[in-house]
Amino acid sequence: MSLIGEERKRQILGLLNDAGKVHTSDLVNRLGVSSESIRRYLEELEDENRLKRVYGGAVKLTLAHEELSHTKREVLRAEEKRRIGRVAAGLVQDHDVIVIDDGSTCLQMIPFLVYKEHLTIVTNSISGLNLLIDYRNKDMFGGDVIFVGGKIDSRHFRISGTIAEKFMNDIFVNKAFISIDGMMPEQGITSYDADRAILARKFMANSKQSIVLADSTKLGNGTMYKISDLAGIDTIICEEPHPESWADAIARSGIAWLTAE
Repeated sequence: MSLIGEERKRQILGLLNDAGKVHTSDLVNRLGVSSESIRRYLEELEDENRLKRVYGGAVKLTLAHEELSHTKREVLRAEEKRRIGRVAAGLVQDHDVIVIDDGSTCLQMIPFLVYKEHLTIVTNSISGLNLLIDYRNKDMFGGDVIFVGGKIDSRHFRISGTIAEKFMNDIFVNKAFISIDGMMPEQGITSYDADRAILARKFMANSKQSIVLADSTKLGNGTMYKISDLAGIDTIICEEPHPESWADAIARSGIAWLTAE
């Protein structure tokens, strides 16, 4: 590797440290090199255990191996998540009974649901509950809200655990909107947290439709705890099309992939 190449790799790591994620297309423009060169730099940095490559770029190892706090997740890729939330809300009909889980992407649905009529929303998200209460008090949302009881995870502003799972035993919904931490064709959808994975699995089992909301940083990223195989998913909403190499797996699973542009 030339000195120029090493300097470019240092620049990539600097950008990654500031933003948490880098995109190949942005690096091409910023460093003035080809996409093939950027991919080679990222491969070398991954081999050096300095980052983890994901679809479209790379993420910091801390992002790859542990879940960010709720506050940090809220601001990360906020515009992409807003677009995904808008498309997801468009799938909700008046009179639906839905689950919105605690993921920061799923929470972006709520502002687009406020004028729908006769909804019932089940959620384990403390932030989502507070937002829905605020909308109700402002007469912007007139539906019913069911808050899942259980163990409080204060770092992530959510409820999970065995009590929450038992709470859901007798609740059945039309649509479950699920956020994830990772997705790979061979692994399915995954989570950093075992309790969260179990509850998400319960949400999906008790729903007629399971809809996964995932920004593109989750694609190709495998995390520790499995939620479901791809076959358990009806719809995936992402701001990017699925990787071409995933086409067969997506088709075999019968998944509708919606791109939030």
